[in-house]
Amino acid sequence: MKTGDRPGLLARLPRFRTLRARLTFGLVVLLAVSCAAVGVAAVVELNGFLTQRLDEQLAQVGTRFPESLEHRGRLPDDHDGDEQADTRRMATGTFGARLLDGTVTNKGLIRSGDLSADLNVSLSAADAERLARTPADGRPHTVELSALGHYRVVATSGRDGDVLMAGLPLEPVEAAVHRLELVSAVVFGLALVTAGVAGALWVRWSLRPLGRVAATATRVSELPLASGEVALPPRAPDADPHSEVGRVAAALNRMLGHVEDALTRRHASQERLRRFAADASHELRTPVASVRGHAELGLLHPGPVPPEVTRALERIVAESSRMGLMVDDLLLLARLDAGRPLERGPVDLTRLVLDAVTDARAAGPGHRWTLDLPEDPVTVTGDAHRLHQVVANLLANARLHTPPGTEVTVTLEHRPGVVRIHVHDDGPGIPEELRPAVFERFTRADHRRHADASAPGAGLGLSIVAAVVEAHGGTVEADSEPGATTFRVTLPD
Repeated sequence: MKTGDRPGLLARLPRFRTLRARLTFGLVVLLAVSCAAVGVAAVVELNGFLTQRLDEQLAQVGTRFPESLEHRGRLPDDHDGDEQADTRRMATGTFGARLLDGTVTNKGLIRSGDLSADLNVSLSAADAERLARTPADGRPHTVELSALGHYRVVATSGRDGDVLMAGLPLEPVEAAVHRLELVSAVVFGLALVTAGVAGALWVRWSLRPLGRVAATATRVSELPLASGEVALPPRAPDADPHSEVGRVAAALNRMLGHVEDALTRRHASQERLRRFAADASHELRTPVASVRGHAELGLLHPGPVPPEVTRALERIVAESSRMGLMVDDLLLLARLDAGRPLERGPVDLTRLVLDAVTDARAAGPGHRWTLDLPEDPVTVTGDAHRLHQVVANLLANARLHTPPGTEVTVTLEHRPGVVRIHVHDDGPGIPEELRPAVFERFTRADHRRHADASAPGAGLGLSIVAAVVEAHGGTVEADSEPGATTFRVTLPD
């Protein structure tokens, strides 16, 4: 096999992914190896035993038969009775030959039911050469004769300088060995099939506790653990604590207990933080509005006011207005985090996007605003005010964080099942260190893409976008690199 063929061969080997399949396969492989070892040992032992018995029988034949071939195949029966008895004990198929100077001069074979030798045995030149190469050491050797098959022969030196050979057929030994091989293959095959089925059932029954542990772990992995109150599933059933599966189940149950305790504490902490943010935002709205009102009232004073006081009152009005917007944003985020439902109704996204771009064009005349709308109106179900806030925040983000002359393109797409809003600009892009946290609260760059000291951001605009879109069952993504920044909002149709 070539080296390049090995990966293909390994790729065709079976791959078992489950522990149950691997254990069953390993059990069957081990049993197959054991059966093969037993079968090979039995066959080798039987072959050796029968061959030894045949060699003993061949020793009893001796050289009497090949000596008789010099008398034209007539077995010696005109001597004493012992010789006659020895002749009659010669087995059917006994082969004899006389060789002189490496040439077969006489040969014979005892047929069934006949004491006279058949002198017309057909031997090929290759057979004669094999017989001539057999050493005359008086020990049995295996020789293959083309017309007769495999023979066990013994060659001894004669008194006339010739070589006398006697042989017995190996066919009975081979037949017995082949039959044992067949029986072993059938019996061991049935044993493997039975053991495979029984082993699979046994392994499956033995691994049931592990399956229950895996099912519990799977149910836990499917739970949304990121936020909110989480109810963990029932613990894994108790198993034998002295077994490996029992120890795994106990460890998993302890871990689930710790996780549940941590999630409960986290949820309680989040709820307290949300209530605090909501209460603080609600309570701050009134004093902030009061501060702004008093500052505006001071600016309306008819009498002479020093310029420094006027400037201070203007800054108080501006900062209180900004603080009021921040409080409103925090209150909105707290309500969204608490899971309060939004208004649900038909929203004309085409009109909404058109109005938002018109407002952005008026607020940022130094930018180039491009609008790409489909021919047919696009309508979704949701909160019109909040969706308008999503688009307005994305446009404000592009306006405030890009220099004048930047082109901002807003695209509205309607595809089967989803609606997408793309806000793309060719500005300098989002700093790389801020991209992973761009939708988190109070995320602001140290050096903004376009400084606007009169309207510093609080870092809540994109977090409100993400929260509102998620409350509508959609997603928002951001891709940014120098010269190309795109925010994609996907909403269900």
